[in-house]
Formats: sequence, C-alpha cells, structure tokens
Amino acid sequence: MKRRMTAAAALVLLAMLTGCSSEPGWSEMRAAPAPIGTPAEGFFPLTPPAPESTLNPEPGSWDGVRAPAGYRVVLLTVGDDAPTAVLVDAVREWADETRADLEIVHADDDMIDGAVAAMRMNPDLIISAGDALVDPLATVTANHLDRQFLIVGAELAEPTENVTAADWTGAAYRGEGLGTAAAYDPASFTPERAAAAVRAGVASVLTGQRGIVLWMQ
Repeated sequence: MKRRMTAAAALVLLAMLTGCSSEPGWSEMRAAPAPIGTPAEGFFPLTPPAPESTLNPEPGSWDGVRAPAGYRVVLLTVGDDAPTAVLVDAVREWADETRADLEIVHADDDMIDGAVAAMRMNPDLIISAGDALVDPLATVTANHLDRQFLIVGAELAEPTENVTAADWTGAAYRGEGLGTAAAYDPASFTPERAAAAVRAGVASVLTGQRGIVLWMQ
C-alpha cells in the first residue's frame, strides 16, 4: 500500500527534523561542500537544463570531479535483490575511494521512517538504492527541498529540484503506478554501470546540476 503524507503530517515531520538531534550522524546541517576538480566537456549541456530534463553525459566526463574528503553521505536502501545489492556495493566502494563519511539506513521496516532517519543525520547527500523507495521518496523529497537526494538505478516521475537520478536502459523504475520500464533487465545492473552512475550522480549534485535525470550510456 502506498503511504501518503498530509500537509499536517508534513509539518510534524519538519518539526521532528528541525527540533531533534540524531545519533548516529552529524550534529547539524552545513553549507554544500564544493567539489574537487571540474567535469570534462560533454558533462554539462550547452544550455542550462530545464527542471526534470534528461541529460546524456559523455562517458567518463564526470571523472575529473571528486567529493571532498569527509563528504557526508547516507545510503538509504531497501530490499536484498541482486540489483539493489550491486548498487549498495557501488556506493560503499565509492565512499571508500573518496574517503566520504558514509552511514547506512536500511528502511525495510518502514520506508518513510527510514527517509526521516536519513534526513535527521544531517548528511550532505542521501543516496537511494532500491526500487521500492521511489514512491516514499516522491512524498518526502517534495517537502524537504533543503535536502539533496540522488536516486541510482531508478527515478521519480516528477522530481523536485533537490532530486537527481542516474539511470540507464534496463533500469528506470519510476513508481507512481508507472512501474518498471518495458526494457527492465536485472542483468543491466552491473558493477561497472552502477559505479559510473554513482560517480556521475554525485558529480552532478556537487556541481549544481540537480533535479534532472542522467541517462547513462
């Protein structure tokens, strides 16, 4: 059953987030950290992308961008299927390589509560792995535009400015009754593609190219 958030519930949630400290996590929100390096030609479009647009970055054009050491990330995940496991491994490996501070929230019991827990940790970025999170995130993200989200291997049907996605043919679950794409293929969730999606997605968030879908080639 889909869970919906009323306006009153959203206000209660906001009060929880702003009025309570959290452990584990970080003591408070901070200004968005600056990226290290710049992307190569073919990463940014020639004109600024419209909200909700889909971009096709050139392969490897994001390689010159890194998150600074200590970049705060919460991995929000649900499910133990093979595609999700590949995405989780990709995020862990990226965090190890970049020396990002990584916390993991398993939201199998309650996905809305899991998203709330992730936000209360005050990360710089929340990365989502698991198709089942798409509909709950569609509810939560629109009510918390000050929090940055990256969805890997799926996307929101109508993302707000704080939701970036990295997707490809074979993935592209969109939720809200739209379901999986006709071309959905679990075998497309390879370690190489997942790693590229995580890196491209983080580079896009760091460089301010947000609220769009990166379509990985």
